Amino acid sequence: MPGWQLLPSRPNRSAVTGLTFAVVLFPALLTAAFAQDFSVTLLGTGNPRPTVQRFGPSILVQAGGKNLLFDCGRGASIRLNQLRVDQVDALFLTHLHSDHTVGIPDLWLTSWVMGRKEPFRVWGPAGTRNMMRHLEQAYSFDVHMRRDVDEKFPAAGVQIEAHDVGPGMVYESNGLRVAAFLVDHGAVRPAFGYRIDYAGHSVVLSGDTRYSENLIRAAHGTDVLVHEVIDVEAYNALQNSYTPEEKAKVIAHHTTAEEAGKIFTKVAPKVAVYSHIVPSDAPDLVGHTRKTYAGPLEVGEDLMTITIDSHPSVKRWRQ
Repeated sequence: MPGWQLLPSRPNRSAVTGLTFAVVLFPALLTAAFAQDFSVTLLGTGNPRPTVQRFGPSILVQAGGKNLLFDCGRGASIRLNQLRVDQVDALFLTHLHSDHTVGIPDLWLTSWVMGRKEPFRVWGPAGTRNMMRHLEQAYSFDVHMRRDVDEKFPAAGVQIEAHDVGPGMVYESNGLRVAAFLVDHGAVRPAFGYRIDYAGHSVVLSGDTRYSENLIRAAHGTDVLVHEVIDVEAYNALQNSYTPEEKAKVIAHHTTAEEAGKIFTKVAPKVAVYSHIVPSDAPDLVGHTRKTYAGPLEVGEDLMTITIDSHPSVKRWRQ
């Protein structure tokens, strides 16, 4: 049967080098209890190239009774179904590249068909509202048939509330806070990372970025840092139609493992996690990272969950 496997330390898979995660004691037991409700699940850890092993970029953050989704790549709805998560309360986009947004129509419409009665709420960089408005136009026939003619699904459930946002606090609910910050994705601007704070703990999601001092500042004091990565040697070895010049341009938009290690060293999270892995089968991310970082490190897998508290723990999904 499918299920979870707790992996506190797996040197050959997760590259945790025997270092024990620091335990931070909080003065209020109530705060510690609330923190048990804070987790991050990597729904998709891949990139634009379709693979069965790594679906498109998407991360689920669960805290304070809310399901928050960050990016909605290929297969996000399938992964949510595997977790038995029927609805999300909010979707946040790091940027509008297709591999981060192609799953939105599925999530929006399927969750409505499966019972959503509240509007579909989206936050993202400039262009988000326009994109969502055009999705409403593209699926107007389906919406009309299901809302007005056939099943008569609730009209409120298919409405879209889309927000173009800038850096700063973009969402707050009962102590759960989401802040956007600018990262450097080359010519793709604006591109955001996100910091999520809840009950004295936090997780930072890099989005797509090359080495970013702004991300390092935003991640100060975080418990978990989920960062994108590119393995330059493995990417250059890929057999595809790109020229060497085109491959160099792709590499320049992302963070190498050695550079990510420098970021992790400066931030010093309790656990660093790789996602949006390029290429999907990069063979030596850990080895490259260890040149510049010696702390706790996880190479993300689809449906991996990190529980965020004073001693973060990691579970990998097993069929």
